[in-house]
Amino acid sequence: MQFSKNLIATELATFEQKFAQSVKSQTPLLDRIMKYIIKRKGKQLRPMFVFLSAKLHGTVNESTYRAAALVEILHTATLVHDDVVDESLERRGFLSINALWKNKIAVLVGDYLLSKGLLLSTSAGDFKHLDILSDAVKQMSEGELLQMEKARHLNLKEDIYFEIIRSKTASLLSSACAVGAWSTSKDERLTERMKLFGEKTGIAFQIKDDLFDYGNEDVGKPTGNDLKEKKLTLPLIYTLNNISKNEKRKIIYIVKNQNKDPEKINYVLQKVIETGGINYATEKMIQYRDEALAILFEFPESDIRNGLEELVRYTTDRKY
Repeated sequence: MQFSKNLIATELATFEQKFAQSVKSQTPLLDRIMKYIIKRKGKQLRPMFVFLSAKLHGTVNESTYRAAALVEILHTATLVHDDVVDESLERRGFLSINALWKNKIAVLVGDYLLSKGLLLSTSAGDFKHLDILSDAVKQMSEGELLQMEKARHLNLKEDIYFEIIRSKTASLLSSACAVGAWSTSKDERLTERMKLFGEKTGIAFQIKDDLFDYGNEDVGKPTGNDLKEKKLTLPLIYTLNNISKNEKRKIIYIVKNQNKDPEKINYVLQKVIETGGINYATEKMIQYRDEALAILFEFPESDIRNGLEELVRYTTDRKY
């Protein structure tokens, strides 16, 4: 995705400075934690989508920078809280906030970031940004709770799965594209089209993550990790709906009660491959990717559009 980065290299460099300033605190402990977070930020896919979506429809301005910062702040806050909920001690190969500073501080750090995001928008009158992103955070919470509720019984239908990932993963990427477009166009129709574009891209992105669980590539988590956490992903859902009742009962029992046994987990992984779960999920991923591209191609061809196309294709072609 180097071409995409080059198109917005200046904006990303400026954004780095503005983001660091937007989360700065006068409290020494908080400021120390913020610096730790900034140094270990990920690929910054969402800010990239903000800037490219903005440039597709106009000229990047201060509203765009605030939109990108808001997206990144809210995303970081949800990750900090997620690590507490999941009792995760690592994030992107480094110790998580809760691992270093314990749960109480991690929850408060997440709360601090949420409040900084709110203040960033309200102080500048970016109420449309706030409206779009607040809806995304609401959807993320609903999606997480729905997944937890369904995971108890391991009885997840495909439509519920898509509802969960649309809320949990796609909503934030969708919002990134929407606020980027709004910051330069102030056009409701364009903003809605970009929101749908981002949603379909986000769904494809999550299915790719599901597929990593069945591959051998070094993706930062062990193969079968989702199964060990009793997460029902698309390849497994397809398999459970296309095998005999006896096999289905056996697999559900393994996932519920024997998910720490490597041999049993390997049995499930192989069954998913044999049944065609991997191929089915791959087809669905490509379908959503192509639907996202179809929306993107409604706009005139340009370097910026090509950059967004490269980012979309990256979500499904990436190796980690």
